[in-house]
Amino acid sequence: MNYSPEALVAFVEAAALGSFSAAARKLHKSQSTISTAIANLEVDLGLMLFDRNSRHPVLTPQGLRVLNQVKEILNASQRLDELAIRLSTHIEPRLSFVLSDTYQPTRHEEIMQNFERRYPDIEFECLIAEDEDVINLLQTGRAHIGLIEVQSSYPQDIGFSRLLEQTEMSLFVAKQHPLASLKQVTKEQLASSRQLCLNTYQRTQERIPQGLIWSAPSYLMLLEMAEQGFGWTMLPRWLVRQFSQRPLIELNARGWPKTISVDAVWSKNSPPGPAGRWFLDQLLDLDKQPL
Repeated sequence: MNYSPEALVAFVEAAALGSFSAAARKLHKSQSTISTAIANLEVDLGLMLFDRNSRHPVLTPQGLRVLNQVKEILNASQRLDELAIRLSTHIEPRLSFVLSDTYQPTRHEEIMQNFERRYPDIEFECLIAEDEDVINLLQTGRAHIGLIEVQSSYPQDIGFSRLLEQTEMSLFVAKQHPLASLKQVTKEQLASSRQLCLNTYQRTQERIPQGLIWSAPSYLMLLEMAEQGFGWTMLPRWLVRQFSQRPLIELNARGWPKTISVDAVWSKNSPPGPAGRWFLDQLLDLDKQPL
């Protein structure tokens, strides 16, 4: 029996979001369309996937087992689509790439030079964004590929793969800041001083740290604010080395510096074309074929 791909996606999204209406909003469908698709899938399978007796639908034990299988089917379908794109000769006219400052660009210049030689006629756009903003740019079709600090989870419509490179993050203040003179800084001392915090456009108020906070949507802006002495902030070490115009002091605090990983991300609904897949493979160090 062939199951509708739309029904499989609706089932996975409803399970992830815990709501048919939330799945409908995300997939830009009506709630009745999502409910009908899932009901038809239940009929086709001969199983009840959701218990609808509570306020929100809850996966049944059978639904939980089916969910894992459906995810495998959708992932296999995505891999087939990606292979077809790699083998396609239809090159996209434009590629938009979202760069995160958490990515230390050790091979970026080499990749860009190779990309220019291989696809000289493609319009290339580079954007700067972090965290939720990267995901939003991909989901709205504004960008094709992004780099992002590793997230605890991703939406079902976002594909991701880990880069080999990692980035060191540490805490910095201006040379004249009171914290700069301390041999070691405690959590209490940090809490009592103004923090310069990353705050993306898509971040909800609940996720913004509380206390003495000034915020900005990019690490470069936080770097400039720290240089001006407005507070302490977390920054990629490479960014400070390369772009700081005034002396910054790296704070000695327990647990810092921290090493973070970076993921390459893309939309499963609007996957990159052949040029985008080549670019993605280079970032992931998967394709070292000569030009």
